Amino acid sequence: MPKTISGSMPARVILSLGFALALGGCATFEPVALQPAEIRAAVDADRAGLNRDVEPLAGPLSLEEAIARAIKYNAEHRLRAMEEAVAHGTFEAGRFDMLPSLVASAGYRYRNKDLITRSEDSVTGLPSLANPYISSSREVTTTDLGFSWSLLDFGQSYFAARQNADRVLIAAERRRKAIHNLIQDVRTAYWRVAAAQALGGTLRATIQEADAALADARKTEEEGLRSPLDPLRFQRQLLENLRLLEIIEDELSTARIELAALTQLPLSQPIQVSEPADGLHAAWLQMPVEELETHALLANPDLRESLYNARIAQQETRRVLLRLFPGLSFNYSLRHSDDSYLINDSWREAGAQISFNLLGLLSVPAQMRLAEAGIALADQKRMATQMAVLAQLHTARLQYGNAVRQFERADGIARIDQRLAAHVDNQAQAGRQTRLERVSQHTAAILSSLRRYQALSNAQAAASRLQATLGLETVIDGSDDMPLGELTAAVALALQNWEAGHLPALSEAPQD
Repeated sequence: MPKTISGSMPARVILSLGFALALGGCATFEPVALQPAEIRAAVDADRAGLNRDVEPLAGPLSLEEAIARAIKYNAEHRLRAMEEAVAHGTFEAGRFDMLPSLVASAGYRYRNKDLITRSEDSVTGLPSLANPYISSSREVTTTDLGFSWSLLDFGQSYFAARQNADRVLIAAERRRKAIHNLIQDVRTAYWRVAAAQALGGTLRATIQEADAALADARKTEEEGLRSPLDPLRFQRQLLENLRLLEIIEDELSTARIELAALTQLPLSQPIQVSEPADGLHAAWLQMPVEELETHALLANPDLRESLYNARIAQQETRRVLLRLFPGLSFNYSLRHSDDSYLINDSWREAGAQISFNLLGLLSVPAQMRLAEAGIALADQKRMATQMAVLAQLHTARLQYGNAVRQFERADGIARIDQRLAAHVDNQAQAGRQTRLERVSQHTAAILSSLRRYQALSNAQAAASRLQATLGLETVIDGSDDMPLGELTAAVALALQNWEAGHLPALSEAPQD
């Protein structure tokens, strides 16, 4: 009778059954599409995750609170934070690769027939007269606890761990850059909302007045009491003003949704912003450009990333050259077997092995040239990034200066148009101005106010680009765990320091 596993079923029956189940599973496997209920559950879960722990908006939204909400709740920023966490986890897990291997294993072997062997005389070559013998049991269970360590694997893991450490720092620099871009988008959207809030009432009233004047002009044309040219010219001018007003309305209509998406507020929620009273400051334009260059070269996230990439390239060349060295490994294990034919069923094994690929010596010159080329390429990329950062700094500084001057001009024009609109309103009430002139002047005032807000938004965006090029942090460490109120206060302080032109001191540059 064949021996069985656990005394119940022959091993070949179990193997046959497992093979049949595997074949059946492969034959019946088909693509399974997501059902609407599953999609809805995933969407609801994602929406709940995005809105989890988001504090509701209690009143008017200030610029510093909008930036703080974006930093704390924005989905794109959360993604960058998670990428940094994954990079840090990879680094932490990679450090364990430098440890030796300690492997515990167990195995089972079954034969349906005994392992029977014959022997022959080593001198005469004739078959032995003894009967064939059995040297192994049909069923054998083995256990093994082995310790092994390879010097070459340790070296590879060491350099890989250093590369992963630099990738953690690269993820942090990319997160800094993402924060700068996020703040730039928030500033632009915030001032568009401010423009829509300031011009919304006047814009709608002017459109209604233009529609009423257009209806009167069409009625006058239909009555035919005057020459048809005057009503037609009047209508065309009104339609041109209406076209400009509707273009402005369309441009401002999406600002609230953009700001709500950036700050993780409900898209259908009305948002009231509190416009800061302070204007633009030109303190950064009076600062010596050499001082700005020094700070940018020390703190710019793009340049720091290139420095870390250069170190990764250097570590990679060392990993490649390490493969040219001999491999030295050690092992030690404790073994046990319940084979009844063994006299010593428990034993210990130890060994050492050295290996060297002799043909690998042929590639040494090529590997050395590759290593030197890799280091030279990394140095060239670093120098190219440095020049790009300096060019970005000068361009951002020039754009900021131009944006400040354009805002001053737009602000002056807007103030004059507002005064003109007030005079036209007074004259219209006295009967000395037509409705067309009133609508035209209000349209011009609205358009100049919009251009003022656009110039202010462009100046804020230029300030953000200059701030990003300098590598100035709008937030502080630990902002993810800070309450919204504390984070808002920290952002307000950072904005005040920026407006005052305070350049923080840096202790040292990133080290190679």
